[in-house]
Amino acid sequence: MESKNRKTFFMFLMAFLVAFFIVSFVEVLRSSFLPSGAPEIQTASAVSSSETNAPGSFSDLAERVKPAVVNISTTKTFKGRNGLGMPFGRSPFSGRFGDDFFEHFFGDIPQREFKQRSLGSGFIISNDGYIFTNNHVVEQTDKILVKVSDGKEYEAKIIGTDAKTDIALIKIKPDNSLPFVEIGDSDVVRVGEWVIAIGNPFGLEQTVTAGIVSAKGRVIGAGAYDNFIQTDASINPGNSGGPLFNMAGKVIGINTAIVAQGQGIGFAIPVNMAKSILADLKTKGKVTRGWLGISVQDISEDIAKNLNHKNKKGALVSDVFKDDPADKAGIKVGDIITEINGKSIKDTHELLLTIASLHVGEKVLIKGLRDGKEISFQVAVAERKDKPEIALVKKSKGYFGIAAQEITKEIAQQLGISRDTGVIVTDVEEGSPADDVGIQAQDIIVQVNKIKVSSMKQYNTEMAKAAEKKSVMFLIKRGKSNFYVALHIE
Repeated sequence: MESKNRKTFFMFLMAFLVAFFIVSFVEVLRSSFLPSGAPEIQTASAVSSSETNAPGSFSDLAERVKPAVVNISTTKTFKGRNGLGMPFGRSPFSGRFGDDFFEHFFGDIPQREFKQRSLGSGFIISNDGYIFTNNHVVEQTDKILVKVSDGKEYEAKIIGTDAKTDIALIKIKPDNSLPFVEIGDSDVVRVGEWVIAIGNPFGLEQTVTAGIVSAKGRVIGAGAYDNFIQTDASINPGNSGGPLFNMAGKVIGINTAIVAQGQGIGFAIPVNMAKSILADLKTKGKVTRGWLGISVQDISEDIAKNLNHKNKKGALVSDVFKDDPADKAGIKVGDIITEINGKSIKDTHELLLTIASLHVGEKVLIKGLRDGKEISFQVAVAERKDKPEIALVKKSKGYFGIAAQEITKEIAQQLGISRDTGVIVTDVEEGSPADDVGIQAQDIIVQVNKIKVSSMKQYNTEMAKAAEKKSVMFLIKRGKSNFYVALHIE
């Protein structure tokens, strides 16, 4: 009986195993030939090029916009002596011995003319021959030749230039209507967008390079109005003045500068800057900019603490020029400008760009802070003349180590200031906090912690208070400029 039960058990076990094997085999077949119902995982290779917005080719775009891009060649004439066969008539020994030494032996060598030739690029903005390029391409030249896409050459005339933005407008008189570019909006350009640059690098005409917008609002030290678009599209000597196009074929920038030490780092002037000065260049030949009559600086951490300013945003007024618009409106030294016509001002660079874009005679609403309280002014914009730069950026930290004295009559006459302007720094201890922030001998200390000091007695009184707080903020006058510095010790 026991053996019969054992036999039955093994038969059931074998039947179960066979059934399990058959079911498993059928399931494998089903999963191989039928959809499993599980979501399909999309691999990177499955993403189409259209979904990445990467252009398959730049050929159609380049073919469409190239006819409006021109090559510019310039000639500049120099005069010099070339009797010894040296370029520009200079001997390598003239710096040591002087020209008189050679004239004594060789006689008065007559001067002759030398021609310097340069290459650049540009782009046509109207069918009657107006062309945008860089100011440095055409400034101080004797002759400008423009070669258009059909190979014809025309002599160009400078209509207007602006050295501060490095933009120039020139014009040719074409035989017929010319193709011209479509101007885009550089304000809406986004980092990462594809762009192409077209120009005349090293004399290689109509060269097309491609890349992306690497950054916006770059300040590279080229001038007061730096606001460059950075791109990795190859830009080389000869590309200057050429256009930077977006994928819609619209110009968004004027190629201007490169970093010589780096590859893939080029800079273009935003085209909106060129659009904003086009009317002035056409009608006046120069740019008329707005002027408020103030000098400003950035707010460092130490200055923010001394002013009880919660952040470093805004522009600190360090000087107000007498009888200029800001002075008439009531703006004072020590005010912090935070807004102009509803536009927030984060630093001096942004303030300078905003003011420069204002029209002469325009009335603007300026908001700010004075001793922590909100203030506002209506200011009538004047024309900017040859006055001190509006932005004096000083990033300062540190503390004392200053020797000072009252301003004597002789010192006042020598420096062209009044004796009650402040106290004069006579020496700065090397390695001291004051030295660290760049305070120099002959600097005039006008204020100590916003208190005007006209004598050493006032100065010493305020400095004693500052020593207890272990911090001080000075208003310094250096030359024709005023600026704040804050010093702090732990």
